[in-house]
Amino acid sequence: MALIANIVVGLIGLLHVYILVLEMFLWTKPAGLRAFNNTPERAEATKVLGANQGLYNGFLAAGLFWGLAHPAPAFAFQIKIFFLLCVLVAGLYGATTASRKILFIQSVPATIGLILVWLAG
Repeated sequence: MALIANIVVGLIGLLHVYILVLEMFLWTKPAGLRAFNNTPERAEATKVLGANQGLYNGFLAAGLFWGLAHPAPAFAFQIKIFFLLCVLVAGLYGATTASRKILFIQSVPATIGLILVWLAG
């Protein structure tokens, strides 16, 4: 169970690295425009905000990877739970304020990860 939980945590971390790349580097490019349903004009006007969001997603990914790498199992458990809760809350907020699809992209995986980490702990 621990291996499956860690794989899910790692995948969620990779997802947030991908979101970082979209928001920080591809915001005004076709992939970023499609991902965020943006127009070129709006994307250009908001690219600094997108980059800021991307940085925060990078922090979420870093925290999840830290939890995977930490050598003390009890502390690693706490780190993973904390950062998965952060992802869950960010997803819930994004789903209510920006796009409902964020619920399925962030909150559902985070919930699954929380359950698996808790069962493995």
